[in-house]
Amino acid sequence: MAVATGAQLIARTLHDLGVTVIFGIVGIPVVEIAEEAINLGIRFVAFRNEQACSYAAILAGSAETSGVTKGAFQEMDAVSFLTPHTKFAVRTTSLDFVNGAIKNAYRTCWYGRPGPTFVDLPADIIQGKSAPSVRLLAPETTLVAAPPKTAGDPASIAKAVGLLRTARAPLLIIGKGAAYARAESGICRLVEQTQVPFLPTPMGKGVVPDSHPLNASSARSTALKHADVVLVLGARLNWILHFGEPPKWSPRAKIIQVDICAEEIGRNAGTAELGIIGDVGLVVDQLLASLSNWRYAPSSSPTDGQFSSLLAESAKKNETKAQKAALLPTSPGSPLTYQRAFHVIKTTLNSLAPFEDGNIVYISEGANTMDISRSAFPLNHPRQRLDAGTYATMGVGMGYIVAAHEAYNATSNDKKKKIIALEGDSAFGFSAMEIETMARYRIPALIYVINNSGIYHGDSTSHDAWTTLQDQTIANDTKSDDGKKGLRSTSLLYEMRYEMLAQMCGGKGFFVRNEQELENATRAGFESDTITVVNVIVEPGIGKKIGFAWQGDAGKEGTAKL
Repeated sequence: MAVATGAQLIARTLHDLGVTVIFGIVGIPVVEIAEEAINLGIRFVAFRNEQACSYAAILAGSAETSGVTKGAFQEMDAVSFLTPHTKFAVRTTSLDFVNGAIKNAYRTCWYGRPGPTFVDLPADIIQGKSAPSVRLLAPETTLVAAPPKTAGDPASIAKAVGLLRTARAPLLIIGKGAAYARAESGICRLVEQTQVPFLPTPMGKGVVPDSHPLNASSARSTALKHADVVLVLGARLNWILHFGEPPKWSPRAKIIQVDICAEEIGRNAGTAELGIIGDVGLVVDQLLASLSNWRYAPSSSPTDGQFSSLLAESAKKNETKAQKAALLPTSPGSPLTYQRAFHVIKTTLNSLAPFEDGNIVYISEGANTMDISRSAFPLNHPRQRLDAGTYATMGVGMGYIVAAHEAYNATSNDKKKKIIALEGDSAFGFSAMEIETMARYRIPALIYVINNSGIYHGDSTSHDAWTTLQDQTIANDTKSDDGKKGLRSTSLLYEMRYEMLAQMCGGKGFFVRNEQELENATRAGFESDTITVVNVIVEPGIGKKIGFAWQGDAGKEGTAKL
């Protein structure tokens, strides 16, 4: 045995917990932890920007304990700052405390509702040497056991079953919590057995294949507005689901929330006495057993609203509209539309890796880009889509790409998956330097920057016109009849050459203006073994209302299954 340094204790604790990959940005003295981890066989992925790195994981160094309140270098009370946003945040105060703090943080990540934890590691702890009583022991395995699972209260199950059996317009909502719970097998059986329509949230897609005929995504607004009993499986009643409130939802809807987190039950329009606390997979098994002899049979009575007919009519209308936009060829000299660009990308990718095989992981962020892509790319397998999520945080895409690659490709024995990112030009700019990170670690992601030269929309359809607006702005010449002369607050550099970021790192970059160029770039990027950025010039959207279609009254009818 040898006397241990703090860095060695930290690295050894992570190794013994089974950690195989660490994300980070090194500086003194955090670099010492990284080097010790590498020596133990842990893969260390060094980012360029702390923001992007934090979207992959959180573990941080800080000022010496003796420097707190003195204005020490990089002194910040990170624990107080992060406590409201994490499940667990702690500052280690001694070498004796390091092992237990990291183990507790690791366990807390996965127990209950998964979420981030934070461990603050002061510089004097990292660089300190242990007392004789604290020595570096031989490696041991201290893997955290899988979280215990709880089933639902039988009385609550019976109440939910009674409501479903008498429902005239039942609906299942499948959230990302169902995907986290790996409950896809049971939920698929529940859909098949009961024949109840289902609606996945963006990251709940694929728990039941999007291709399933009972998928109500194409009639999203109609489904929410007319459903009278809604079983919510692992989804929050937040802005993504319009808080469960009218006018998007029926004011008479009975909402049965199934969640592992007790505090979520009864939130917003949820009815507390109908909620079921428990593991989604176990609760679904209970429901299956109690509904074994029941199948939803839509009534033809006019008073029932003919729910299935309403869904079918709405879906047909919206799918026809979406197909029309996707299949409309781009006129010569005109920019691509979002819908047409996504159609070309989707069909090309499907020819290279059929969606049924589940060999692609999609990442998306941005306003128009994320909103439209949610419906444009079908998923038949769970846990293969990441987007800005509950908090709609922009800039997450690059960190998510690296994390997804490491999860699916770096250490997995399963078939490798291609990471595809659909990035708005503004969102991409938050963390664009991580292109170098991907090049350094040979992460062959395929990134599309959907470039409309603006945030929400751009200001011009030509470089000359944009330059005129720029000149007006520089000259502070804003006098005009409409009061809108000069660059707007949403403007970005016209047709910025984002693809060159990949080229400067030895990757591949494509500047795309038309359908054939987009198809060629997609094929080359998919088959490439290095980072690829495809800069797709799309319509600027001049004159369109600024808004996000999934938020509030700006919401459109639904998401089409294309």
